Amino acid sequence: MPNSVYVITGGGSGLGFATAQYILTQGHRVALLDLNRAEGEKVIASLASPDVVFYPCDVTHAQMVTDVFASIKDTFGRIDVCINCAGIAPAQRVLDKSGQANELDLFAQVVNINLIGSYNVGRVAAQYMAQNNAADNEDNGVIINTASVAAYEGQIGQTAYAASKGGIVSLGLAMARDLAKQRIRVNTIAPGIMGTPMLLAMPEHVQTALAATVVHPPRLGEPEEFARLAEHIVHNRYLNGETIRLDGALRMGPK
Repeated sequence: MPNSVYVITGGGSGLGFATAQYILTQGHRVALLDLNRAEGEKVIASLASPDVVFYPCDVTHAQMVTDVFASIKDTFGRIDVCINCAGIAPAQRVLDKSGQANELDLFAQVVNINLIGSYNVGRVAAQYMAQNNAADNEDNGVIINTASVAAYEGQIGQTAYAASKGGIVSLGLAMARDLAKQRIRVNTIAPGIMGTPMLLAMPEHVQTALAATVVHPPRLGEPEEFARLAEHIVHNRYLNGETIRLDGALRMGPK
């Protein structure tokens, strides 16, 4: 529906920022959540729209997420769509160069932010969506989580990242079934190699090599393509409990 309220995590950069930009052009209102206050405020200034508000938020913190959603409801009056883009992707092998097991902390941090953070935000979003009381057979809300092709083809050094994104894939159907009675749909996007600022900061020859691994079209994915797919999922009401790969038929090798 027009003038819907979208909550987007990780909105300070990358896929989250691109999604916010696109959603605003479609006539909707946006609440941007990001841990980095400085980046979030910079994004708000660049968007220069009265229909977007920024909230600093740690997606792993239960009370903070609860408080932020209460503020969003007070500001916009409702919550219709939640798109979880917040995440990290540090690399670490199981064993270090000396053959010793690496510390557990990094693995736990990645799972906590990527998987538990997505669930934490989604569960609170669902609470508010369930209050929307849409007309019979209409949606009360839509939740879109962000996985990765690493959920299926995790590369060397991606044990934590692959496990967290695999968890998001598995979460989708179960969460969709849980929330069906409340008429809330849950879907997942699994992007491949996307042209986010982090990747575009790499040397050009690295970008070219990565693009060459994509079957067709042989290029990096555009963040707006992620945003357009997210918006399509919102409007295509028969999409539920599904994970959609957005990767140009890429299948990742071990490294």
